[in-house]
This record gives sequence, structure tokens and C-alpha cells, in this order.
Amino acid sequence: MRRKKSLISLTLTVLATAALFAATTAAAQVETVLHNFGSKSQDGAYPLSTLVFDSAGNLYGTTGEGGVCGYGVVFELSPKSGGGWTEKNLHSFNFNGADGFYPYAGLIFDSAGNLYGTTSDGGDGGDCGVDGCGTVFELLPQSGGAWMERIVYSFKANGVDGFGPLGGLVFDSSGHLYGVTAFGGAYGQGIVFELAPKTGGGFGERILHTFHYDGTSFFDGANPLAGLVSDASGNLYGTANGGGAHGWGAVFEMKRSASGGWSEKSLYSFDHNGTDGVTPIAGVTFGSSGNLYGTTVNGGVSGLGTVFELTPQTGGNWSEAILHSFSQNDTDGFNPYGGVLFDASGNLYGTTAGGGSGSSAAGTVYELTPTSGGEWNEDILFSFSRSGSSPEAGLVFDASGNLYGTTQSGGAFNLGTVFEITP
Repeated sequence: MRRKKSLISLTLTVLATAALFAATTAAAQVETVLHNFGSKSQDGAYPLSTLVFDSAGNLYGTTGEGGVCGYGVVFELSPKSGGGWTEKNLHSFNFNGADGFYPYAGLIFDSAGNLYGTTSDGGDGGDCGVDGCGTVFELLPQSGGAWMERIVYSFKANGVDGFGPLGGLVFDSSGHLYGVTAFGGAYGQGIVFELAPKTGGGFGERILHTFHYDGTSFFDGANPLAGLVSDASGNLYGTANGGGAHGWGAVFEMKRSASGGWSEKSLYSFDHNGTDGVTPIAGVTFGSSGNLYGTTVNGGVSGLGTVFELTPQTGGNWSEAILHSFSQNDTDGFNPYGGVLFDASGNLYGTTAGGGSGSSAAGTVYELTPTSGGEWNEDILFSFSRSGSSPEAGLVFDASGNLYGTTQSGGAFNLGTVFEITP
């Protein structure tokens, strides 16, 4: 069984080489493992996705492998009345020429309670060979607790369409879906796509932007890995793992016009200059003042990643500030693959895939708190060890302020976990 599919591993393996160094110390918090993957037959394995709650307090996510056929699952975790959680596989992906497989991103709900997500491979787009080019899928709840899967769209490697979607999706107010592919398009560097409901059922695809970076005359971003976020006007924002003015990645905006068209603009280009972050894996998050926040997996003072803020300026430009550079100082984590999350007080939370206390350097959950002087202070809330390791996804809050996430490996069977951090 392949641990990670080549679409994602070719991109991420190079970026992870800086993550093999430090062991740090951290302040302890209360962690509870809600589920160890591999604890039952045909369970999922190696989760990389951020979780999502439904209105009843159940958690949903994906694993990149495992399940009945070994190609990943969609799972549900339901709290039990006497304590603990029950895990259930809602769908096992299948390498059958129609279904998608290797889901790496998280899920979203529509207003009817259906789940939507992406798979990096599979579908009936045969241009990518036997593996397929990836899909957008929908899961619909059925009577009796079952869920039915429907393939919304299969990507094609035809020189126009994108392929290999690694990020999640976002809805607009009209029920249209938006996302990115890491590869494909006219220049092989990915696209931004829209899927619109069609009369009579199904979705039709429209390519909103084709990324084009050549390092000479076109300084567009390239190879976006994460999903998009929207502002109140319906404009979309995301990160590109490569490209930009310096070739180390960019933050971009997709602006919607009154006529229904879209235009793309790079808001910021990351630079390998000894202080700036480089190679963003995760997407961006809006703050209450309209600023954008995110992470880079590498770069910064120690080359181990950053948390950054982008602030809009007059004239349409954006300025960057580094809120935190992760480092080898025996207290910090390093290499944040996941994005950041705000609480109601304006504090930021995230995970690092490495670092933390002890010899394992298995990753952390961190908090960044703004100070009156404009600086941000970091606190390590939890350091992973035997209970789980390498958290590569973002976090989600419940109504009580507890944090939930996944570790990509570790746990009782070394196949990953779902965890809760209680303040």
C-alpha cells in the first residue's frame, strides 16, 4: 500500500526536508484522543484533512488511505451520551475507473446537509491514465443512516482542464462550488475552477483562471494546494505554492465583476530573503478587520516556517508582516502545514508538523496572542508524542472552546488520530 500518492508527495517531500531537526519543550494542556485509526477492520488511515462539525455536534473528515479498498474514506465521529466517541465510515473510495480516491482535503456541508469534497485521483477522466485526474464528490444522507456518493465532476488532463485537486471547496450564495487544482491547465501549473448547478441536475465546470509562471515575464502563482476563502463581496482568496515575483509562492485574489467575469491578481509574493516565509501549503483566513492570515511551511529566520499577516493598503496593494517565525530554540514547533484559526478574542491557533517537547519532535498545537504593542506572543498548548504525531491539518473549535484536529500518523496503530485539546 502506498503511504501517499505521488501527486501530493512529489510536491511536499521537498518541502519537508527542513523538518528533521529540533526537539523543543512546550506547556502541557489536556489532550484526549477521540479515535485511533486502525482500531477496527477497514478503518481509514493517515488523515490530512481539517475536520468539520454538523449542527448536532458530529465531526466529519477524510483519510488519505485505508477503508474497504485502501484508497481513503469519509468518516463521522459521533459523541456518545456516556462519554467517548463512535467512529463510522460513510464512504470507502474505490479504484474502479469511476470513483475518486486519495481524498486529502476537508469537507463542507450544503444547506441540505450533504457533504462535498475532492479526491486527488480517480474519476472517469482517463487522460491521466489508470489513476484518473481527480474528482469533486458529494455524499447524500439516506434513511437508516447510510450515505450515497455521487461524483459531481471528474477532471481531465486535456491541456485546458486542471487535475489533481488537493484542496477543499467553498460555496457561494448561489450554490456554486469553487476550488483549485494543483496541476493541469494550459501551462500545467493548476487552475481556479467553478462548478455551477445545471438545470436537470449535475454541475458544469468553468475555468476562472489558469496559473502561468515562467520566471521571466509572467510572475503569476503556480501549483495551488489549498482551498479558497471568500469575502463579503464574493471575491476569492488563496495561496499558490510556487511562482510569484520571486518563485517562492504567492497569495492571490480572484475578483468578481458585475458582469460575471473574474480577474486574478497576486497580492503578495513570498521571498527567500532570510526573514520572509516561503512555500505556503495552507490557505488564508480573514481576520475581523479584513486582513488575511496564513502560514508558510518553510522560510522565516530559521527556515522552519512562519505565520504571516497581509494588510490591504490604499491603491490596492497589500503589506506583509511576519507574526511568528518558527525556530529551533527548544520551546517551539516547526513546519506548519495547516492554516490558522481565530477565536472570539482575536487569538490565532494552528499546528506544526514537527517540534515540541521531548525527543520525538512530533508536532505541536500553538496559540498566537496579539499584544498592545502590535507584537504577537506564542504559547505551545500541546506537544505530541505517543498519542499522535505530525499534525498537518488545521483546527476547528466546538461551541465550548475546545480544539479538534487530526494527526497524520502516530497513535495506537501509527495510522493517525483524531484529537481534542481542552483549555
